[in-house]
Amino acid sequence: MRLGIFAKTFTRNHYAEVIEAVKQYGFDSLQFNMSCAGLPSMPDVIPEGLPESIHQSLQEKHLGMSALSGTYNMIHPDHSKRRQGLASLGVLIRHAKSMGTSNITLCTGSKDPYDMWKAHPENNSSQSWLDLCNSLENALSLAELNQVHLLIETELSNVINSTLKAKKLLDELQNCLLKIVFDPANLYEIATADEIQDMISEGIELLGDRIEIVHAKDRLENGGFAPAGKGNLPYPFLINKLKEISFNGDLILHGLSESEVSQARHFLQQSIFEAS
Repeated sequence: MRLGIFAKTFTRNHYAEVIEAVKQYGFDSLQFNMSCAGLPSMPDVIPEGLPESIHQSLQEKHLGMSALSGTYNMIHPDHSKRRQGLASLGVLIRHAKSMGTSNITLCTGSKDPYDMWKAHPENNSSQSWLDLCNSLENALSLAELNQVHLLIETELSNVINSTLKAKKLLDELQNCLLKIVFDPANLYEIATADEIQDMISEGIELLGDRIEIVHAKDRLENGGFAPAGKGNLPYPFLINKLKEISFNGDLILHGLSESEVSQARHFLQQSIFEAS
């Protein structure tokens, strides 16, 4: 199990400096965002040679790219916004392997027209489900041409707001290129210790063989997010459960500032040790 981090945790002037920071903090991998290379996260075009240069910089530092961020609102109420997002996703899909990854992370979306991470009453409607399935089928058609995995994540504010819904989606679409980002801090806001463990166990049981990467952040008692190790998420329990399914992917820190990185990384290392 490798330790990684969101590349955009580090604010630098050049992607090579971001990669250097990831290495200096002792990580083995990163989740990349095109904003680290001075482009929009969802670009219309990627300059020739840039993907190969990014990959070379990673190789020089002996780092892996766990995934490439490709989030846009897949059920945006404005259909033109969906088409625009799909077009940009296609750009990322075509260049992902040249950057050194076969994984692109997605946002299953919200009917909120301004913020894809904000809940909306229509997110649980049958129409939103159909919209998501249609968007994913279009995206998977592009992914199949390049044999790239598309990773969805449970988000309480999105269409896929539970591991049960994530499993239903996998079963309905029946596409081996559709994978999972497992983020246990996204399964609840306020819960007891027993409830949290039950949700982790259920999620891993339902999604285990499709979990490609795991995101690492935490929850405070009041429901807010926090860096890993600063909340109530039982990381040794989580890691033991991942080991039970022989998970061999990356555990990726996010949701923290650079000043919090060293302590969070040490916490994860200790949790892995305690779970062994």
